[in-house]
Amino acid sequence: MNRRPSRPPGSRPPRRVDGPGRPPVEDPARRAALDVVRAVRADDAYANLVLPKLLRERRLSGRDAALATELAYGTCRAWGMLEEVLEACSDRPLSKVEPAVLDALLLGAYQLLRTRIPAHAAVAATVDLVRADSGSRATGFVNAVLRRVAEHDEKTWLDKLAPQDPVGGIAARTAHPRWIARAFADALGTTGDELTAALRADDERPAVHLVARPGELTAEELAALTGGDPAPYSPYGVRMEAGSGDPGDLPPIKENLAGVQDEGSQLCALALTRVPLEGPDARWLDLCAGPGGKAAMLGALIGISGGTLDAVEQAPHRARLIERVTAGMPVTVHVADGRDPGLEPGFDRVLVDAPCTGLGALRRRPEARWRRLPSDVGDLTKLQRELLTSALELVRPGGVVAYVVCSPHLAETEGVVGDVVRKTGATQIDAREFFPGVPDLGTGPGVQLWPHRHGTDAMFCALVRR
Repeated sequence: MNRRPSRPPGSRPPRRVDGPGRPPVEDPARRAALDVVRAVRADDAYANLVLPKLLRERRLSGRDAALATELAYGTCRAWGMLEEVLEACSDRPLSKVEPAVLDALLLGAYQLLRTRIPAHAAVAATVDLVRADSGSRATGFVNAVLRRVAEHDEKTWLDKLAPQDPVGGIAARTAHPRWIARAFADALGTTGDELTAALRADDERPAVHLVARPGELTAEELAALTGGDPAPYSPYGVRMEAGSGDPGDLPPIKENLAGVQDEGSQLCALALTRVPLEGPDARWLDLCAGPGGKAAMLGALIGISGGTLDAVEQAPHRARLIERVTAGMPVTVHVADGRDPGLEPGFDRVLVDAPCTGLGALRRRPEARWRRLPSDVGDLTKLQRELLTSALELVRPGGVVAYVVCSPHLAETEGVVGDVVRKTGATQIDAREFFPGVPDLGTGPGVQLWPHRHGTDAMFCALVRR
């Protein structure tokens, strides 16, 4: 039986002002969470960008901020599962429900199924939000639907609604679209317990990962300054507990002595630098550099040895971010398309951190699992093949290219690399030896990291020598 999470901090019933003709006082945490859900649905916004801004603007902190975070992110993660339950409890198709009302129903259903907030408090608070936004006409409908939801816990609802096939059942029970569960199963080679563990890891709040700028700070110094712990695998990494506050407020981040970067990203960038080369090793290239995390690490490392880094980014605003985080480093930023950047070939090392589905970072982007579509994969793999081919044209003979995506989807990982290697005659190197100390790296030659195994995003890295 699924264990419900502990009751979120601050999950008290909404504050009310009783008396004839006096409306209830709205709960600010639930209002913030609802506004995030609404922005995600109506504006295709990103919850992890909208919520911090709302919390600052509305001066929510402590228990209220914790509750708003739990409800907003949790609702976005469980969106598809919540819709299935609401559909079963509604006397009309959800497509016929006013969007503002449906947003509130999703928020209410999440409280009923995935928190220990008392049912009466969850229902009453949701009805209050609907009354404030839509008047009294919809409150009876919302009250009735949520009371039906409250008749069963999440496990019982899923026993009733989940498909019977292994992948469909696991997808439903972990609140993922079936196609994503299938992609994870293919990458892991199993539909058993490890698939469930991998998908459940997407629902866990990830630790905050920091990176010390090489030559500026050590990981131990950064850990001491921030209260974190040195990362288990990256020599420059620090991990801090989830909910440790805004890392952008930390002095080492403000002073550009450190950055926020998943440890998996650090490891993939470092793997590129560890491959032995014959001949020169002073001219590096980051072909898809925005927003600049890996470029900052590579720029700092090449600066220590006296070389240079060229960084290519197609979007001007992202190029400006790269310039900001690499200020003072021997880095030249080019606003160009990585498929044809107009640079002189002959680079010693090239990083291709290609645009991808982002299925490896679903725990950091709660709504992404419901926003991405299977049809996205084809366009992305075409772009990925073009970028990797461009990188192999830009690297010198004997030089090395690292192909990196934040996805375990086989079409984006082994499929892209295998296709380009066959067509170009390049040689894929076994990447595992360049991830020293990292366990459970599989059979190679590519490396696939996983949240449930390594505590990192599900980053993939292939190393290819021209």
